[in-house]
Amino acid sequence: KVAGIPRDYVIFDADDQRTLVRQVLRELDIDVKQYRPTAVHGAISRAKNELIPPEAYQPSSYFGEIVRRVYERYQERLRANGGLDFDDLLVETVRLFREHPEVLGRYQERYLHALVDEFQDTNMAQYILLRQLAARHRNLFAVADEDQSIYRWRGADYRNITRLREDYPDLAVYLLEQNYRSTQTILDAAQAIIRRNPNRTEKRLFTRRGTGLKVTVHEAYDQDEEARFVVNTIAELTLQGKARPGECAVMYRTNAQSRALEEAFLRAGLPYRLVGATRFYARREIKDLIAFLRLIHNPTDATSLTRIINIPPRGIGKRTLLALEEAARARGVPLWQIVEEVGTHQDTPLLGGRAQGAVTRLYRMVRGWIEAREGATVVQLMDQVLAETGYEAYLRDGTEEGDDRWNNVQELRAVAAEYAGLTLTDFLADVALVSDVDNLADGVDAPTLLTLHSAKGLEFPVVFITGLEEGLLPHSRSLDDPESLAEERRLMYVGITRARDRLYLTYAFRRVRYATSEPNAPSRFLEALPPHLTEGSRIRSGKRRVEQAIAWTTSWTPTATPSFTTGDRVMHRVFGRGVVLESQARGDDEEVTVAFETAGLKRIMGSYLTPAD
Repeated sequence: KVAGIPRDYVIFDADDQRTLVRQVLRELDIDVKQYRPTAVHGAISRAKNELIPPEAYQPSSYFGEIVRRVYERYQERLRANGGLDFDDLLVETVRLFREHPEVLGRYQERYLHALVDEFQDTNMAQYILLRQLAARHRNLFAVADEDQSIYRWRGADYRNITRLREDYPDLAVYLLEQNYRSTQTILDAAQAIIRRNPNRTEKRLFTRRGTGLKVTVHEAYDQDEEARFVVNTIAELTLQGKARPGECAVMYRTNAQSRALEEAFLRAGLPYRLVGATRFYARREIKDLIAFLRLIHNPTDATSLTRIINIPPRGIGKRTLLALEEAARARGVPLWQIVEEVGTHQDTPLLGGRAQGAVTRLYRMVRGWIEAREGATVVQLMDQVLAETGYEAYLRDGTEEGDDRWNNVQELRAVAAEYAGLTLTDFLADVALVSDVDNLADGVDAPTLLTLHSAKGLEFPVVFITGLEEGLLPHSRSLDDPESLAEERRLMYVGITRARDRLYLTYAFRRVRYATSEPNAPSRFLEALPPHLTEGSRIRSGKRRVEQAIAWTTSWTPTATPSFTTGDRVMHRVFGRGVVLESQARGDDEEVTVAFETAGLKRIMGSYLTPAD
């Protein structure tokens, strides 16, 4: 009552909040396709985390101005409905305590001590609330480590640790520097990386577990070879009795990276456990695109047609679909035939004008893809589907989740690029084989695949961190923002310190992105590792590496005589035996085109090949 909130208030959940933002956008005549409700709501939530009310919100861009308008109306609509969102539970409590000291006083006497775990993950609103509650008795105990603050995108602010020290000059600080999990080598590697971050508490981690094994650094030719290295290494450790499969974890920066790893485990016939995500080929956006391609391949596939008939939304609702399905059942014909008749105006009475227009547009679009099928590659068909449906705009709603889903689409596109000389039928058949996998039963001893964010709080005897390349880890979104780059470094620190005994860090010389194979610079995090802590691949300067890679892929002027000639028989550690078709000098190495007996045609740097016996 004192707070001005009705006793019977309701809490709007995440779906309710997004729906309300969408309604407000429409009321203000703002295009929801250009200004996605999820992105606008995220900006409003961040403002609330910073305790910024609508009237104090200062936009710094036109998008910010849109947020300001929506924020004001959104709060009005919440109040009119007697509702609060999740952020309001904090904001309104802080306001209540600020405006009514007598209420705050009662709670200060009720809660004489406050203990906060994971303090580095608090936001501003939470910090102010804690400061209010602890102001009278000053009994505040916080457990924190700014080196493990990896949730900035959720509003977490590690700088609250600094604020705590400034607000409580007499604060007693105890450093917990003894580690009971990792070997000293692993701890030293983690400290070598995190030490480069500013605004942190210097710690000297130590353990009584001994020095331990060196960190293994492995350079693979591409993401597929990297995945095979991981699978083969786990198999070797298991056969040698050095680790069980379930004691191994494979970590990566983005969910899209799991595709190559999952396929490597599947092709090896080995089980794996995926944590915090859906298996690659079971992800919504992947199933959507596969359904589009299956429909192009076979228009009578009613399951695929039903899945994508209104994806992205195109005005074909449940009632329209039901009418189409009932007509197909009544006549005993495929659903596509009914769509075709509507689309060519052979059966106009079936649907109303708006619904018929939507179905007609869908029919013409799919018919165009079918006609293009014979002369197009799988990638070209996929690009046509993405462009004509507006699927990218549908997925990328301004959130990191939207970006991750689009990355998954690009990963599938990279797979499709490998089928340049094959048919859509071949592609769909192979996808069916690798996607037809049951979920792993509980109790099966299998390696764990997970993102670095999902690894927080976990530990494993053996850890692989894959994709250690500039633009991937650290992520490309962080390269121009010092705060984001510092968080990427903290993310790497968290990943390393999940390992108890063995740590493998891998990166690929080339990685397929957007259906093109591009050379990569090793991550700056690898360059930060002292040589005496590592074994395996020698980490070369990222800048120099990029210059060499660009020279290899763009310059056709030989600087040295190639070691391999057409017809030479060669051996590759992963791909096996093959015959050289062509070789051309690239800087101080050469790029060799090889037809392998089992792996097919590959372009590989000569330094990865040896003459076959």
